Amino acid sequence: MSRIPKELTFGVIIGNRGFFPSYLVAQAHEQAEALFGKLGIKTIMLKDGETHLGGVETRQDAKVCAELFRQHRDEIHGVVVLLPNFGDEKAVAEAIRLSGLKVPVLIQAEEDNLDKMGLATRRDSFCGKISLCNNLRQYNIPFTLTTQHVCALSGEVFEQDLQRFAQICRVVKSMQGVRIGAIGARPASFNTVRYSEKLLEKMGVAVETLDLSEIFTRIKHISDDDLRVHEKRGILIENADASGIPADRLTQMAKLFVVISEWVVANDIDTTAIQCWTSLQENLGINVCSIMSVMSGQLMPSACEVDVMGALSMYALASASLNPASIADWNNNFGDDRNKCVLFHCGNFASSSLESPSMGTADIIGTTVGKENTCGAVHGRLKSGPLTYFRLSSDDFTGEVKAYVGEGQSVDDPLDTVGCRAVIEVPHLENLLAWICNNGFEHHVAMNHSATGVVLQEAFSKYLGVNCYQHR
Repeated sequence: MSRIPKELTFGVIIGNRGFFPSYLVAQAHEQAEALFGKLGIKTIMLKDGETHLGGVETRQDAKVCAELFRQHRDEIHGVVVLLPNFGDEKAVAEAIRLSGLKVPVLIQAEEDNLDKMGLATRRDSFCGKISLCNNLRQYNIPFTLTTQHVCALSGEVFEQDLQRFAQICRVVKSMQGVRIGAIGARPASFNTVRYSEKLLEKMGVAVETLDLSEIFTRIKHISDDDLRVHEKRGILIENADASGIPADRLTQMAKLFVVISEWVVANDIDTTAIQCWTSLQENLGINVCSIMSVMSGQLMPSACEVDVMGALSMYALASASLNPASIADWNNNFGDDRNKCVLFHCGNFASSSLESPSMGTADIIGTTVGKENTCGAVHGRLKSGPLTYFRLSSDDFTGEVKAYVGEGQSVDDPLDTVGCRAVIEVPHLENLLAWICNNGFEHHVAMNHSATGVVLQEAFSKYLGVNCYQHR
């Protein structure tokens, strides 16, 4: 089961400053409960009586708020600060610092009305937000801003900001303590997918390895009529039309699926990178593509060619939007259109992202190992719609993990080829490709149907310490 959190919990701080109208704090509390409830987000926030109106204004208020957050630290995915009036910037910043939480922080400030600028009704949140951000910067607490400097708590703009912030929090939480399963050895020809386990460990990401020989041994001890095999065969058939696949090859795939699944569960694996050729074809007579397709559809993405950084990229994409991610090659130009290109892989895309997915053979690999030994490749055209692409890479020369992200469109222009394929349109694609080459990135890229480029850029650059280039 995927560890990506579906339900989120936010700590909410409502700032206050005594010589501004305090009734605005109670009003903000009521509006916040309605908005977070509407979006299905749980909240941890002070109540009237714990502090004055449940706001944070003094050092003592900050200590009470911090203690409440500490009691729920394992539940809280992010902190949202609401400024219905100027607020006390120091008290709010201290509440976050004293809580010890290392989660994303969103700052909202309420807008003033021109007909309510008297002493009894004015807010001055416009100014208070600048002061709070200054204090957070001094305290080295990263934060996220709303689209507009000030916006109505009950308005559509802030609701969209809150939904985007939820995606940021989901990415940050998902990336903490990720465990990647590296199954098999990197194909000898693929130096491009080399990676640094030590740089990943520095990020808090662990890599667990499994040799293919262990898989082959375990498969030998599974009978064809094992109930686990029957279950996995059914899942594979449901994932893509398998009517053209021989029964014995489906059974072999199901056994491989059983072994991989049980190893994943036993080792708390979140995402996998698998040696997809040529050992599997030569020893088992099958491709692993359909198994990878199923796992990616379950938000436990799987990358080809032991591309560990590609698997991590897929996992980040899936966590941002809760949509399955796939991995592909930046593969072909699309005629003379320099803003379009072809993304291609033998057949591992999540089936829900494809038009009429079917299971077949991998024609390209089949030229070397025999097509009959490549059953299991998924064939299908990526559905049209918005597309986000993303790539993480470990750079031993600079000692850092780096990334790039961008958005485009999957388009339905005619394309006559096999496997999993897509025609995508990316603004200024030539500039992106030059940037990829000049900065030593791999030929693989993760992608899914979403528009989460801004989310991933902010999550990685601001909260996860990864320099992430955003292509526009």
